[in-house]
Amino acid sequence: MLGSFSGTTVPALLNSTSNQLYLHFYSDISVSAAGFHLEYKTVGLSSCPEPAVPSNGVKTGERYLVNDVVSFQCEPGYALQGHAHISCMPGTVRRWNYPPPLCIAQCGGTVEEMEGVILSPGFPGNYPSNMDCSWKIALPVGFGAHIQFLNFSTEPNHDFIEIRNGPYETSRMMGRFSGSELPSSLLSTSHETTVYFHSDHSQNRPGFKLEYQAYELQECPDPEPFANGIVRGAGYNVGQSVTFECLPGYQLTGHPVLTCQHGTNRNWDHPLPKCEVPCGGNITSSNGTVYSPGFPSPYSSSQDCVWLITVPIGHGIRLNLSLLQTEPSGDFITIWDGPQQTAPRLGIFTRSMAKKAVHSSSNQVLLKFHRDAATGGIFAIAFSDHCRYLNQKSGKLSFIRSSTLGQVCETLYSSLPHLRLNF
Repeated sequence: MLGSFSGTTVPALLNSTSNQLYLHFYSDISVSAAGFHLEYKTVGLSSCPEPAVPSNGVKTGERYLVNDVVSFQCEPGYALQGHAHISCMPGTVRRWNYPPPLCIAQCGGTVEEMEGVILSPGFPGNYPSNMDCSWKIALPVGFGAHIQFLNFSTEPNHDFIEIRNGPYETSRMMGRFSGSELPSSLLSTSHETTVYFHSDHSQNRPGFKLEYQAYELQECPDPEPFANGIVRGAGYNVGQSVTFECLPGYQLTGHPVLTCQHGTNRNWDHPLPKCEVPCGGNITSSNGTVYSPGFPSPYSSSQDCVWLITVPIGHGIRLNLSLLQTEPSGDFITIWDGPQQTAPRLGIFTRSMAKKAVHSSSNQVLLKFHRDAATGGIFAIAFSDHCRYLNQKSGKLSFIRSSTLGQVCETLYSSLPHLRLNF
């Protein structure tokens, strides 16, 4: 059917595509009107000329009679210049209502498809001189672009292409390429990627053809739970970093900061670190705990471990053997009231002496753990910084814990005149 008409609006011009035309008029029993007056004339049914197929494009539609429509679309990377649909017009001379379009490799633009192609201007012909073209690949958040070059030829050192991991000129450059060597594939870690092309006034060459495909930016593996430590960080996405810290008494083995790397398979740039108890070391914190090697697991091989604990001058150290589950024969802990084994000895402690507390008269104590037994055990020795003072009423040396080092000791001296600080 060419159309159905009613009312007072004059219909547009109609053209049949057959040598016969059927016209049907209908009126009901109600209002009468002036009706209609139409004229017709014979026109030839010759077809429109076959439209040209644009270079780097395709045509859809094989009928070229009156009112037939032909459609065009371009190959990936090219933009259609003109009308995507043209219609064969009626009249004594058959012609299309618009000329066939062109498919052009444009200078710059924004592409938002999950996969696509970007071409240098004029590709596969030579690019023009003095061009500065910028394309932005804009993907949904959470996706990056996998970029692969299929063709590449520019004037070495003068004409080049830059790929940036982001939408700005200041975004991190992933690569700058010039010459005839085909660049390797790239993986952006941002949902926006910038492609910039520059040509100078001299030699022109075919340029480049690259294709991109979106890939999901998955997170790196969750580093938690992190035994005997704490993980700090905002997230595990590409480019984000996390920091690892150990609980008091443990020492970090490995890298303290890891960054999530880009790539099709997400992973950290270094192996996950561990928090382990060292066999000895120098300790300068005002309080903490010395653990047996491997704690909370039993210590293993025969070994001698030495720790030196140092607090500010004028302070003493209180040690509480809160957990001492060593083998009764051959395993023991020796504590000296000073930095060397020639200092006065505060005691030798074995399994039967757990829960005991000792105080140093020096600001340094030396702890040595020795093991001979075949089976293992565990121990934990808590220590804290204390002020030393001589109670003039009792004549005994006493200790008060100092949470802020010397400041508390000075406060005690001024507020308790019957105490004499033992510096």
